[in-house]
Amino acid sequence: MGAILEPHRVASESPGLQRAGGSMQMRRTRTQGAVPMELVGSPLSAAHAHVRSTPTNLLPAISTMTSSYKNRFPYYPLPQTLSLPWLPSSYYRTATNHPMLAPFSSGSQGLTPSKMLPFVSNRTSLFTRYTPDDWYRSNLTNYRESETSRHNSESLRVDTSRLIQDKHQQTKKTQMESTKNLGERVNDIEFWKSELCHELDEMIGETNALTDMKKRLERALAETEAPLQVAQECLLHREKRMGIDLVHDDVEKQLFTEVDVIRSCQERMQRYLDRAKAQLASNRAAQHEVEKDLADKQTARRIDGKCHHLRNTSDGISYYRGVERVDATISVPDSWAKFTDDNILRSQSERAASAKLREDIENLLVVTANEMWNQFNAVNVAFTNRIAETADAKSKIQTHLAKTLQEIFQIEMSIESIRKAIRDKVPPLKVAQTRLDERTRRPNVELCRDSTQLRLVNEVHELDETIQSLQQRLRDAEDTLQILVRAKAVLEHDLAVKANSLFIDQEKCMGMRRNFPCTARLVGFV
Repeated sequence: MGAILEPHRVASESPGLQRAGGSMQMRRTRTQGAVPMELVGSPLSAAHAHVRSTPTNLLPAISTMTSSYKNRFPYYPLPQTLSLPWLPSSYYRTATNHPMLAPFSSGSQGLTPSKMLPFVSNRTSLFTRYTPDDWYRSNLTNYRESETSRHNSESLRVDTSRLIQDKHQQTKKTQMESTKNLGERVNDIEFWKSELCHELDEMIGETNALTDMKKRLERALAETEAPLQVAQECLLHREKRMGIDLVHDDVEKQLFTEVDVIRSCQERMQRYLDRAKAQLASNRAAQHEVEKDLADKQTARRIDGKCHHLRNTSDGISYYRGVERVDATISVPDSWAKFTDDNILRSQSERAASAKLREDIENLLVVTANEMWNQFNAVNVAFTNRIAETADAKSKIQTHLAKTLQEIFQIEMSIESIRKAIRDKVPPLKVAQTRLDERTRRPNVELCRDSTQLRLVNEVHELDETIQSLQQRLRDAEDTLQILVRAKAVLEHDLAVKANSLFIDQEKCMGMRRNFPCTARLVGFV
Protein backbone atom coordinates (compact mmCIF):
# COMPACT_ATOMS: atom_id res chain seq x y z
CA MET A 1 0.00 0.00 0.00
CA GLY A 2 3.00 2.28 0.29
CA ALA A 3 3.23 2.68 -3.47
CA ILE A 4 -0.47 3.50 -3.63
CA LEU A 5 -0.53 5.96 -0.75
CA GLU A 6 2.53 7.82 -1.94
CA PRO A 7 0.67 9.86 -4.61
CA HIS A 8 -1.70 11.17 -1.93
CA ARG A 9 1.22 12.30 0.19
CA VAL A 10 2.82 14.12 -2.77
CA ALA A 11 -0.50 15.58 -3.89
CA SER A 12 -0.97 17.41 -0.56
CA GLU A 13 2.11 19.52 -1.34
CA SER A 14 0.69 20.95 -4.58
CA PRO A 15 -2.89 21.78 -5.51
CA GLY A 16 -2.23 20.83 -9.08
CA LEU A 17 -0.79 17.50 -8.11
CA GLN A 18 -3.66 17.04 -5.66
CA ARG A 19 -6.14 17.45 -8.43
CA ALA A 20 -4.19 15.04 -10.57
CA GLY A 21 -4.08 12.58 -7.71
CA GLY A 22 -7.79 12.83 -7.21
CA SER A 23 -8.38 12.24 -10.83
CA MET A 24 -6.15 9.20 -10.75
CA GLN A 25 -7.90 7.85 -7.66
CA MET A 26 -11.26 8.26 -9.38
CA ARG A 27 -9.99 6.38 -12.41
CA ARG A 28 -8.57 3.58 -10.29
CA THR A 29 -11.90 3.09 -8.55
CA ARG A 30 -13.47 2.45 -11.96
CA THR A 31 -11.10 -0.29 -13.09
CA GLN A 32 -13.92 -2.82 -12.80
CA GLY A 33 -15.74 -1.13 -15.73
CA ALA A 34 -15.52 -2.22 -19.33
CA VAL A 35 -13.91 0.99 -20.68
CA PRO A 36 -10.64 2.23 -19.07
CA MET A 37 -10.01 5.97 -18.73
CA GLU A 38 -6.78 7.74 -19.65
CA LEU A 39 -4.77 10.29 -17.71
CA VAL A 40 -5.29 13.57 -19.55
CA GLY A 41 -2.51 16.16 -19.74
CA SER A 42 0.42 13.92 -18.80
CA PRO A 43 3.63 15.03 -20.53
CA LEU A 44 4.93 11.47 -20.69
CA SER A 45 4.01 8.60 -22.96
CA ALA A 46 5.27 5.79 -20.78
CA ALA A 47 3.72 2.55 -21.92
CA HIS A 48 3.68 0.91 -18.48
CA ALA A 49 3.54 1.72 -14.80
CA HIS A 50 5.49 -1.23 -13.48
CA VAL A 51 7.95 -0.76 -10.67
CA ARG A 52 11.44 -0.62 -12.20
CA SER A 53 14.83 0.44 -11.02
CA THR A 54 16.28 3.83 -11.82
CA PRO A 55 18.26 3.54 -15.13
CA THR A 56 21.97 4.04 -14.87
CA ASN A 57 22.19 5.33 -18.44
CA LEU A 58 19.94 7.19 -20.85
CA LEU A 59 18.99 4.17 -22.94
CA PRO A 60 17.04 1.44 -21.17
CA ALA A 61 18.27 -2.11 -21.48
CA ILE A 62 16.40 -4.26 -23.92
CA SER A 63 15.67 -6.85 -21.27
CA THR A 64 13.86 -4.28 -19.08
CA MET A 65 11.52 -3.37 -21.93
CA THR A 66 10.21 -6.84 -22.53
CA SER A 67 7.07 -6.36 -20.49
CA SER A 68 6.30 -3.11 -22.27
CA TYR A 69 5.59 -5.00 -25.49
CA LYS A 70 2.49 -6.40 -23.77
CA ASN A 71 0.98 -2.98 -23.09
CA ARG A 72 -1.76 -1.51 -25.16
CA PHE A 73 0.34 1.59 -25.88
CA PRO A 74 2.64 1.30 -28.96
CA TYR A 75 6.37 1.83 -28.76
CA TYR A 76 7.74 4.59 -31.04
CA PRO A 77 11.51 4.40 -31.50
CA LEU A 78 13.34 7.66 -32.15
CA PRO A 79 16.38 8.16 -34.41
CA GLN A 80 19.36 8.48 -32.11
CA THR A 81 22.73 10.13 -32.66
CA LEU A 82 25.81 10.48 -30.53
CA SER A 83 24.99 14.14 -29.81
CA LEU A 84 21.37 13.65 -28.72
CA PRO A 85 20.24 11.76 -25.62
CA TRP A 86 17.40 9.32 -25.66
CA LEU A 87 13.95 10.78 -25.22
CA PRO A 88 10.60 9.09 -24.76
CA SER A 89 8.32 8.93 -27.74
CA SER A 90 6.17 11.71 -26.33
CA TYR A 91 8.88 14.15 -27.58
CA TYR A 92 7.29 13.89 -31.00
CA ARG A 93 3.86 12.51 -30.22
CA THR A 94 2.62 14.47 -27.22
CA ALA A 95 -0.54 15.49 -29.03
CA THR A 96 -1.47 12.01 -30.19
CA ASN A 97 -0.37 9.63 -27.45
CA HIS A 98 -2.28 9.78 -24.15
CA PRO A 99 -0.78 7.45 -21.61
CA MET A 100 -3.10 5.66 -19.28
CA LEU A 101 -2.69 4.49 -15.76
CA ALA A 102 -0.83 1.27 -15.26
CA PRO A 103 -3.78 -0.78 -14.01
CA PHE A 104 -5.51 -0.33 -17.38
CA SER A 105 -2.62 -1.83 -19.39
CA SER A 106 -2.42 -5.50 -20.13
CA GLY A 107 1.09 -5.70 -18.77
CA SER A 108 0.03 -4.43 -15.31
CA GLN A 109 -2.92 -6.73 -14.80
CA GLY A 110 -2.45 -8.84 -11.74
CA LEU A 111 0.13 -6.63 -10.01
CA THR A 112 -0.24 -5.93 -6.35
CA PRO A 113 -0.75 -2.31 -5.22
CA SER A 114 2.65 -2.41 -3.54
CA LYS A 115 4.34 -2.72 -6.99
CA MET A 116 2.60 0.24 -8.61
CA LEU A 117 4.55 3.42 -9.56
CA PRO A 118 3.41 6.79 -8.31
CA PHE A 119 1.63 9.19 -10.60
CA VAL A 120 3.77 10.61 -13.40
CA SER A 121 2.47 14.09 -12.56
CA ASN A 122 3.70 13.68 -8.94
CA ARG A 123 7.31 13.04 -10.03
CA THR A 124 9.77 15.81 -9.21
CA SER A 125 11.96 15.35 -12.38
CA LEU A 126 11.52 14.20 -15.98
CA PHE A 127 13.83 12.63 -18.51
CA THR A 128 16.55 14.83 -20.05
CA ARG A 129 15.16 17.40 -22.55
CA TYR A 130 16.64 20.01 -24.91
CA THR A 131 16.69 23.66 -23.91
CA PRO A 132 15.09 26.41 -26.04
CA ASP A 133 18.56 27.62 -26.95
CA ASP A 134 19.38 24.21 -28.32
CA TRP A 135 16.18 24.30 -30.35
CA TYR A 136 16.97 27.74 -31.85
CA ARG A 137 20.56 26.81 -32.56
CA SER A 138 19.42 23.65 -34.34
CA ASN A 139 17.07 25.66 -36.54
CA LEU A 140 19.76 28.21 -37.39
CA THR A 141 22.20 25.44 -38.24
CA ASN A 142 19.63 23.87 -40.58
CA TYR A 143 19.00 27.26 -42.23
CA ARG A 144 22.68 27.87 -42.82
CA GLU A 145 23.24 24.40 -44.21
CA SER A 146 20.25 24.77 -46.54
CA GLU A 147 21.50 28.15 -47.76
CA THR A 148 24.99 26.78 -48.35
CA SER A 149 23.60 23.82 -50.28
CA ARG A 150 21.48 26.07 -52.46
CA HIS A 151 24.41 28.36 -53.17
CA ASN A 152 26.64 25.43 -54.15
CA SER A 153 23.90 24.01 -56.34
CA GLU A 154 23.39 27.35 -58.12
CA SER A 155 27.14 27.70 -58.75
CA LEU A 156 27.24 24.16 -60.09
CA ARG A 157 24.33 24.82 -62.43
CA VAL A 158 25.97 27.96 -63.86
CA ASP A 159 29.31 26.20 -64.35
CA THR A 160 27.58 23.20 -65.90
CA SER A 161 25.65 25.39 -68.37
CA ARG A 162 28.86 27.16 -69.41
CA LEU A 163 30.69 23.84 -69.75
CA ILE A 164 27.89 22.40 -71.90
CA GLN A 165 28.03 25.38 -74.26
CA ASP A 166 31.82 25.26 -74.57
CA LYS A 167 31.89 21.54 -75.21
CA HIS A 168 29.06 21.86 -77.74
CA GLN A 169 31.00 24.42 -79.76
CA GLN A 170 34.18 22.40 -79.51
CA THR A 171 32.41 19.21 -80.59
CA LYS A 172 30.76 21.00 -83.52
CA LYS A 173 34.07 22.45 -84.68
CA THR A 174 35.85 19.13 -84.42
CA GLN A 175 33.10 17.37 -86.35
CA MET A 176 33.25 19.99 -89.13
CA GLU A 177 37.00 19.53 -89.44
CA SER A 178 36.60 15.77 -89.63
CA THR A 179 33.92 16.15 -92.31
CA LYS A 180 36.20 18.45 -94.32
CA ASN A 181 39.09 15.98 -94.09
CA LEU A 182 36.82 13.16 -95.22
CA GLY A 183 35.74 15.21 -98.23
CA GLU A 184 39.36 15.85 -99.23
CA ARG A 185 40.13 12.17 -98.80
CA VAL A 186 37.22 11.22 -101.06
CA ASN A 187 38.56 13.56 -103.78
CA ASP A 188 42.01 11.95 -103.59
CA ILE A 189 40.48 8.50 -103.86
CA GLU A 190 38.42 9.56 -106.88
CA PHE A 191 41.55 10.80 -108.69
CA TRP A 192 43.51 7.59 -108.21
CA LYS A 193 40.42 5.57 -108.95
CA SER A 194 40.09 7.19 -112.39
CA GLU A 195 43.77 6.51 -113.12
CA LEU A 196 43.38 2.87 -112.16
CA CYS A 197 40.24 2.48 -114.29
CA HIS A 198 42.06 3.84 -117.36
CA GLU A 199 45.05 1.58 -116.87
CA LEU A 200 42.81 -1.41 -116.20
CA ASP A 201 40.97 -0.88 -119.48
CA GLU A 202 44.28 -0.68 -121.38
CA MET A 203 45.62 -3.81 -119.69
CA ILE A 204 42.44 -5.78 -120.38
CA GLY A 205 42.67 -4.85 -124.07
CA GLU A 206 46.33 -5.88 -124.29
CA THR A 207 45.71 -9.13 -122.43
CA ASN A 208 42.84 -10.02 -124.76
CA ALA A 209 45.02 -9.28 -127.80
CA LEU A 210 47.84 -11.44 -126.46
CA THR A 211 45.37 -14.20 -125.62
CA ASP A 212 44.09 -14.17 -129.18
CA MET A 213 47.65 -14.34 -130.51
CA LYS A 214 48.44 -17.25 -128.22
CA LYS A 215 45.37 -19.09 -129.48
CA ARG A 216 46.56 -18.57 -133.06
CA LEU A 217 49.93 -19.99 -132.12
CA GLU A 218 48.29 -22.97 -130.43
CA ARG A 219 46.09 -23.60 -133.46
CA ALA A 220 49.10 -23.30 -135.76
CA LEU A 221 51.05 -25.67 -133.50
CA ALA A 222 48.18 -28.16 -133.68
CA GLU A 223 47.26 -27.79 -137.31
CA THR A 224 50.21 -26.49 -139.36
CA GLU A 225 52.24 -29.60 -138.91
CA ALA A 226 49.97 -32.39 -140.09
CA PRO A 227 51.82 -35.42 -138.73
CA LEU A 228 52.87 -33.63 -135.58
CA GLN A 229 49.46 -32.15 -135.16
CA VAL A 230 47.77 -35.50 -135.58
CA ALA A 231 50.24 -37.30 -133.30
CA GLN A 232 50.14 -34.70 -130.54
CA GLU A 233 46.38 -34.43 -130.59
CA CYS A 234 46.01 -38.17 -130.54
CA LEU A 235 48.48 -38.51 -127.68
CA LEU A 236 46.72 -35.72 -125.79
CA HIS A 237 43.31 -37.32 -126.21
CA ARG A 238 44.61 -40.78 -125.36
CA GLU A 239 46.06 -39.39 -122.13
CA LYS A 240 42.44 -38.80 -121.15
CA ARG A 241 41.86 -42.52 -121.01
CA MET A 242 40.98 -43.64 -117.50
CA GLY A 243 42.10 -46.42 -115.19
CA ILE A 244 43.30 -49.68 -116.66
CA ASP A 245 42.86 -48.46 -120.23
CA LEU A 246 45.95 -46.27 -119.93
CA VAL A 247 47.93 -48.94 -121.80
CA HIS A 248 51.17 -48.32 -123.66
CA ASP A 249 49.89 -50.20 -126.69
CA ASP A 250 50.98 -50.32 -130.31
CA VAL A 251 48.92 -47.25 -131.20
CA GLU A 252 50.82 -45.15 -128.68
CA LYS A 253 54.18 -46.42 -129.92
CA GLN A 254 53.30 -45.42 -133.47
CA LEU A 255 52.21 -41.98 -132.35
CA PHE A 256 55.51 -41.36 -130.49
CA THR A 257 57.41 -42.35 -133.57
CA GLU A 258 55.46 -39.80 -135.62
CA VAL A 259 56.23 -37.09 -133.06
CA ASP A 260 60.00 -37.76 -133.17
CA VAL A 261 60.10 -37.26 -136.93
CA ILE A 262 58.87 -33.67 -136.89
CA ARG A 263 60.02 -32.50 -133.42
CA SER A 264 62.59 -30.03 -134.74
CA CYS A 265 59.96 -27.93 -136.51
CA GLN A 266 57.89 -27.63 -133.40
CA GLU A 267 60.56 -26.30 -131.01
CA ARG A 268 60.44 -22.64 -132.01
CA MET A 269 56.65 -22.49 -131.87
CA GLN A 270 56.65 -24.15 -128.46
CA ARG A 271 59.27 -21.71 -127.17
CA TYR A 272 57.21 -18.74 -128.23
CA LEU A 273 54.10 -20.34 -126.86
CA ASP A 274 55.81 -20.66 -123.46
CA ARG A 275 56.86 -17.04 -123.63
CA ALA A 276 53.29 -16.04 -124.46
CA LYS A 277 51.95 -18.00 -121.49
CA ALA A 278 54.50 -16.44 -119.16
CA GLN A 279 53.66 -12.99 -120.47
CA LEU A 280 49.95 -13.65 -119.99
CA ALA A 281 50.67 -14.67 -116.40
CA SER A 282 52.59 -11.42 -115.88
CA ASN A 283 49.79 -9.44 -117.48
CA ARG A 284 47.19 -11.11 -115.30
CA ALA A 285 49.33 -10.55 -112.20
CA ALA A 286 49.64 -6.84 -112.98
CA GLN A 287 45.94 -6.71 -113.86
CA HIS A 288 45.09 -8.45 -110.61
CA GLU A 289 47.06 -5.91 -108.62
CA VAL A 290 45.32 -3.07 -110.43
CA GLU A 291 41.90 -4.66 -109.93
CA LYS A 292 42.62 -5.31 -106.27
CA ASP A 293 43.81 -1.75 -105.77
CA LEU A 294 40.75 -0.47 -107.64
CA ALA A 295 38.43 -2.63 -105.55
CA ASP A 296 40.09 -1.29 -102.40
CA LYS A 297 39.69 2.24 -103.70
CA GLN A 298 36.02 1.63 -104.41
CA THR A 299 35.48 0.18 -100.95
CA ALA A 300 37.37 3.06 -99.34
CA ARG A 301 35.37 5.52 -101.48
CA ARG A 302 32.11 3.98 -100.36
CA ILE A 303 33.13 3.89 -96.70
CA ASP A 304 34.61 7.41 -96.64
CA GLY A 305 31.64 8.71 -98.65
CA LYS A 306 29.29 7.19 -96.13
CA CYS A 307 31.32 8.66 -93.27
CA HIS A 308 31.38 12.03 -95.04
CA HIS A 309 27.59 12.12 -95.23
CA LEU A 310 26.99 10.91 -91.69
CA ARG A 311 25.28 13.45 -89.46
CA ASN A 312 24.11 13.46 -85.88
CA THR A 313 20.60 12.61 -87.10
CA SER A 314 21.68 9.82 -89.47
CA ASP A 315 20.47 6.28 -89.08
CA GLY A 316 22.92 3.55 -88.17
CA ILE A 317 25.15 5.51 -85.81
CA SER A 318 25.98 3.74 -82.58
CA TYR A 319 28.50 3.37 -79.76
CA TYR A 320 31.70 1.42 -80.45
CA ARG A 321 33.56 1.43 -77.19
CA GLY A 322 37.36 1.48 -77.47
CA VAL A 323 37.43 1.90 -81.27
CA GLU A 324 39.56 5.03 -80.93
CA ARG A 325 42.30 2.94 -79.29
CA VAL A 326 42.51 0.52 -82.24
CA ASP A 327 45.11 1.60 -84.79
CA ALA A 328 44.72 -0.68 -87.81
CA THR A 329 46.39 1.70 -90.29
CA ILE A 330 49.29 0.30 -92.36
CA SER A 331 50.19 3.26 -94.56
CA VAL A 332 50.64 7.03 -94.65
CA PRO A 333 49.45 9.37 -97.43
CA ASP A 334 52.83 9.26 -99.23
CA SER A 335 53.16 5.48 -99.18
CA TRP A 336 49.47 5.19 -100.08
CA ALA A 337 49.92 7.28 -103.26
CA LYS A 338 53.22 5.56 -104.12
CA PHE A 339 51.59 2.13 -103.89
CA THR A 340 49.00 3.00 -106.53
CA ASP A 341 51.59 4.71 -108.73
CA ASP A 342 53.83 1.61 -108.62
CA ASN A 343 50.91 -0.58 -109.67
CA ILE A 344 50.22 1.66 -112.66
CA LEU A 345 53.88 1.73 -113.71
CA ARG A 346 54.15 -2.04 -113.49
CA SER A 347 51.03 -2.47 -115.60
CA GLN A 348 52.40 -0.10 -118.26
CA SER A 349 55.69 -2.01 -118.40
CA GLU A 350 53.92 -5.34 -118.83
CA ARG A 351 51.77 -3.89 -121.60
CA ALA A 352 54.85 -2.79 -123.57
CA ALA A 353 56.44 -6.26 -123.27
CA SER A 354 53.20 -7.91 -124.33
CA ALA A 355 52.95 -5.78 -127.50
CA LYS A 356 56.55 -6.69 -128.50
CA LEU A 357 55.85 -10.40 -128.01
CA ARG A 358 52.76 -10.25 -130.22
CA GLU A 359 54.83 -8.94 -133.11
CA ASP A 360 57.35 -11.77 -132.73
CA ILE A 361 54.64 -14.42 -132.72
CA GLU A 362 53.07 -12.98 -135.85
CA ASN A 363 56.40 -13.27 -137.71
CA LEU A 364 56.90 -16.84 -136.47
CA LEU A 365 53.50 -17.98 -137.81
CA VAL A 366 54.26 -16.58 -141.27
CA VAL A 367 57.66 -18.36 -141.44
CA THR A 368 56.50 -21.79 -140.21
CA ALA A 369 53.44 -21.87 -142.49
CA ASN A 370 55.75 -22.65 -145.49
CA GLU A 371 57.88 -25.39 -143.83
CA MET A 372 55.37 -28.15 -143.19
CA TRP A 373 53.54 -30.62 -145.51
CA ASN A 374 55.20 -34.04 -144.98
CA GLN A 375 54.24 -37.28 -143.23
CA PHE A 376 50.59 -37.88 -142.31
CA ASN A 377 49.68 -41.53 -142.94
CA ALA A 378 51.28 -43.79 -140.16
CA VAL A 379 49.04 -45.27 -137.41
CA ASN A 380 45.54 -45.89 -138.84
CA VAL A 381 45.85 -49.73 -138.81
CA ALA A 382 46.87 -49.78 -135.12
CA PHE A 383 43.89 -47.62 -134.26
CA THR A 384 41.49 -50.01 -136.07
CA ASN A 385 42.72 -53.09 -134.18
CA ARG A 386 42.55 -51.37 -130.79
CA ILE A 387 39.02 -50.16 -131.40
CA ALA A 388 37.82 -53.75 -132.09
CA GLU A 389 39.30 -55.06 -128.82
CA THR A 390 37.74 -52.27 -126.77
CA ALA A 391 34.28 -52.83 -128.27
CA ASP A 392 34.33 -56.55 -127.36
CA ALA A 393 35.27 -55.83 -123.73
CA LYS A 394 32.53 -53.23 -123.49
CA SER A 395 29.86 -55.73 -124.62
CA LYS A 396 30.80 -58.26 -121.92
CA ILE A 397 30.74 -55.62 -119.18
CA GLN A 398 27.24 -54.56 -120.21
CA THR A 399 25.98 -58.15 -119.76
CA HIS A 400 27.30 -58.40 -116.17
CA LEU A 401 25.97 -54.96 -115.33
CA ALA A 402 22.41 -55.91 -116.35
CA LYS A 403 22.44 -58.95 -114.01
CA THR A 404 23.73 -56.84 -111.13
CA LEU A 405 21.03 -54.22 -111.63
CA GLN A 406 18.33 -56.91 -111.45
CA GLU A 407 19.64 -58.20 -108.12
CA ILE A 408 19.82 -54.64 -106.75
CA PHE A 409 16.16 -54.17 -107.63
CA GLN A 410 15.18 -57.32 -105.73
CA ILE A 411 17.11 -56.40 -102.59
CA GLU A 412 15.65 -52.89 -102.64
CA MET A 413 12.15 -54.37 -102.68
CA SER A 414 13.09 -56.50 -99.66
CA ILE A 415 14.44 -53.44 -97.81
CA GLU A 416 11.24 -51.54 -98.48
CA SER A 417 9.15 -54.40 -97.06
CA ILE A 418 11.30 -54.43 -93.89
CA ARG A 419 10.90 -50.68 -93.50
CA LYS A 420 7.14 -51.01 -93.90
CA ALA A 421 7.09 -53.69 -91.21
CA ILE A 422 9.00 -51.36 -88.86
CA ARG A 423 6.60 -48.50 -89.60
CA ASP A 424 3.65 -50.80 -88.87
CA LYS A 425 5.06 -51.50 -85.39
CA VAL A 426 5.28 -47.81 -84.48
CA PRO A 427 1.54 -47.17 -83.84
CA PRO A 428 1.16 -50.18 -81.47
CA LEU A 429 4.27 -49.03 -79.61
CA LYS A 430 2.86 -45.51 -79.33
CA VAL A 431 -0.45 -46.90 -78.05
CA ALA A 432 1.25 -49.04 -75.40
CA GLN A 433 3.52 -46.24 -74.23
CA THR A 434 0.61 -43.77 -74.21
CA ARG A 435 -1.41 -46.17 -72.06
CA LEU A 436 1.47 -46.53 -69.63
CA ASP A 437 1.92 -42.76 -69.52
CA GLU A 438 -1.79 -42.14 -68.91
CA ARG A 439 -1.91 -44.76 -66.14
CA THR A 440 0.88 -42.93 -64.28
CA ARG A 441 -1.66 -40.17 -63.62
CA ARG A 442 -3.91 -42.39 -61.51
CA PRO A 443 -4.38 -40.88 -58.06
CA ASN A 444 -2.95 -42.24 -54.81
CA VAL A 445 -3.55 -45.96 -54.24
CA GLU A 446 -5.00 -46.35 -57.72
CA LEU A 447 -1.39 -46.52 -58.93
CA CYS A 448 -1.60 -50.28 -58.74
CA ARG A 449 0.89 -52.62 -60.38
CA ASP A 450 -1.87 -54.86 -61.66
CA SER A 451 -1.83 -57.39 -64.45
CA THR A 452 -2.79 -54.70 -66.95
CA GLN A 453 0.26 -52.68 -66.00
CA LEU A 454 2.51 -55.70 -66.31
CA ARG A 455 1.03 -56.67 -69.66
CA LEU A 456 1.51 -53.16 -71.00
CA VAL A 457 5.16 -53.18 -69.92
CA ASN A 458 5.68 -56.57 -71.56
CA GLU A 459 3.96 -55.32 -74.68
CA VAL A 460 6.36 -52.38 -74.91
CA HIS A 461 9.34 -54.70 -74.44
CA GLU A 462 8.06 -57.10 -77.08
CA LEU A 463 7.49 -54.29 -79.56
CA ASP A 464 10.98 -52.89 -78.88
CA GLU A 465 12.53 -56.31 -79.45
CA THR A 466 10.54 -56.75 -82.64
CA ILE A 467 11.59 -53.38 -83.97
CA GLN A 468 15.22 -54.03 -83.05
CA SER A 469 15.23 -57.40 -84.85
CA LEU A 470 13.65 -55.82 -87.92
CA GLN A 471 16.18 -52.99 -87.81
CA GLN A 472 19.01 -55.52 -87.60
CA ARG A 473 17.62 -57.34 -90.63
CA LEU A 474 17.27 -53.99 -92.36
CA ARG A 475 20.92 -53.20 -91.68
CA ASP A 476 21.96 -56.57 -93.07
CA ALA A 477 19.92 -55.99 -96.20
CA GLU A 478 21.35 -52.51 -96.58
CA ASP A 479 24.90 -53.88 -96.22
CA THR A 480 24.14 -56.38 -98.97
CA LEU A 481 22.72 -53.60 -101.08
CA GLN A 482 25.88 -51.58 -100.56
CA ILE A 483 28.00 -54.48 -101.74
CA LEU A 484 25.87 -54.80 -104.86
CA VAL A 485 25.98 -51.07 -105.41
CA ARG A 486 29.77 -51.11 -105.17
CA ALA A 487 29.92 -53.93 -107.67
CA LYS A 488 27.58 -52.00 -109.93
CA ALA A 489 29.74 -48.89 -109.53
CA VAL A 490 32.85 -50.87 -110.49
CA LEU A 491 31.14 -52.27 -113.59
CA GLU A 492 29.74 -48.89 -114.54
CA HIS A 493 33.15 -47.27 -114.04
CA ASP A 494 34.82 -49.93 -116.15
CA LEU A 495 32.10 -49.55 -118.76
CA ALA A 496 32.61 -45.78 -118.73
CA VAL A 497 36.36 -46.31 -119.08
CA LYS A 498 35.84 -48.56 -122.08
CA ALA A 499 33.32 -46.19 -123.62
CA ASN A 500 35.70 -43.27 -123.05
CA SER A 501 38.59 -45.14 -124.64
CA LEU A 502 36.42 -46.21 -127.55
CA PHE A 503 35.22 -42.64 -128.02
CA ILE A 504 38.79 -41.30 -127.94
CA ASP A 505 40.19 -43.81 -130.42
CA GLN A 506 37.24 -44.11 -132.76
CA GLU A 507 35.68 -40.65 -132.74
CA LYS A 508 38.34 -38.15 -131.76
CA CYS A 509 41.57 -39.62 -133.06
CA MET A 510 40.32 -41.32 -136.23
CA GLY A 511 37.93 -38.50 -136.97
CA MET A 512 40.73 -35.97 -136.62
CA ARG A 513 43.06 -37.91 -138.96
CA ARG A 514 40.64 -37.93 -141.88
CA ASN A 515 41.53 -34.39 -143.03
CA PHE A 516 44.81 -32.61 -143.49
CA PRO A 517 44.91 -28.93 -142.40
CA CYS A 518 44.83 -26.26 -145.06
CA THR A 519 47.22 -23.29 -145.36
CA ALA A 520 44.94 -20.84 -143.59
CA ARG A 521 44.80 -23.09 -140.57
CA LEU A 522 48.58 -23.45 -140.58
CA VAL A 523 48.94 -19.78 -139.69
CA GLY A 524 46.38 -20.03 -136.88
CA PHE A 525 43.21 -18.89 -138.63
CA VAL A 526 40.18 -21.11 -138.40
